[in-house]
Amino acid sequence: MAGFSFRRSYQHYAFYLVNSLFILLISFFLDDTHARIVNVGGNCDFYKGSWVYDESYPLYDSLQCPFIPGDFHCVANGCDPPRFDGLDFVKRFKGKKIMFVGDSISNNQWVSFACMIHAAIPNANFTTYHGIPMASINFTDPDHNISILFNHKPFLVELEEIPERILKIDNHKPFLVELEEITERILKIDTISTGDPWKEVDVVIFNTWHWWFHKGKIQHWDKIHEGNKTYKDIDDRLAAFAKGLTTWSTWVDNNIDPKKTQVFYQGISPTHPKGNEWGFPHTTCADHRTPINGTTYPGIPEPGVAVLKEVLSKMSNPVILLDVTTMSQLRKDAHPSYYTNQGRTLRDCGHWCVAGVPDTWNRLLYASIVCWPETRTHRIDMNLPILIT
Repeated sequence: MAGFSFRRSYQHYAFYLVNSLFILLISFFLDDTHARIVNVGGNCDFYKGSWVYDESYPLYDSLQCPFIPGDFHCVANGCDPPRFDGLDFVKRFKGKKIMFVGDSISNNQWVSFACMIHAAIPNANFTTYHGIPMASINFTDPDHNISILFNHKPFLVELEEIPERILKIDNHKPFLVELEEITERILKIDTISTGDPWKEVDVVIFNTWHWWFHKGKIQHWDKIHEGNKTYKDIDDRLAAFAKGLTTWSTWVDNNIDPKKTQVFYQGISPTHPKGNEWGFPHTTCADHRTPINGTTYPGIPEPGVAVLKEVLSKMSNPVILLDVTTMSQLRKDAHPSYYTNQGRTLRDCGHWCVAGVPDTWNRLLYASIVCWPETRTHRIDMNLPILIT
């Protein structure tokens, strides 16, 4: 099998992202509120580049990975999707916990990460727990013990389900009145009350985006609660996203100890439902099997990126953004729809194949973690060599 790898852009030269370990240094503050990212390796932004065919991919045999749900198992359904020193990573993170928090896109990255670790230690014992809202994959060998957790929290803020009883009257039987119990879903846009588990891990990767824009039957709230007010909806969903994200950023600043826990934000994961954005009207991701050529996406920018970067820039705690939007926009071919739905009755252009694009996200996560500034080295054994291939 072979797949696509991501090649980064330089001013004067280029080489493959997937065959290098990228050094990401964070200079935490330009002033009290603004952080900057310093890239080592010349005039390079390793989140920009193009996808190239790479015979050395994928990073693992997904048929041998026991964690991939059937819907995202594109190899088993006819695809060769799009490396990472997992053994080195396990040595660095022996006895530690890594948690992904967010929606099903976070689940994609969680499964990908677990598969990458499993490929490095295929004979290691592990246990799995699949619950709601918490799930875990725990590698339990003494030399390879590491816990990889997933917290299903699509809004990051609280979504509470409140049971209510209402009177049900049958017009054909006016004298028969029944009590019916329904569940009202309240999105508390200014509240995080269940975040304690986030404080107990060594690395946490957050994400929220897609659920804010679901409407109609797939909308996930009935009312929104903010301060002393409760209202039916917020018409401007981007503003709602900004409110929720600001609540999260305040919570992180007030509750996360940066000497104990490294915080990442996954970035905005794009979707590919409209082929006209890349010059193929009347098509979706389900009709394509190759990436978009070049280094820029021809369609409209993801509006959440600017909002996200603005919120992050105002935080006092260091948060590293995995700025994966553009590189992922170029992968219209990497969604499960074509491979798991041969009848074309369902278009899943939001989730990602595993193995696939989330593996590259995790390479960037790995590069960022191992190069975390030395002031926080007690959380990770930085004395281990950084492997560059």
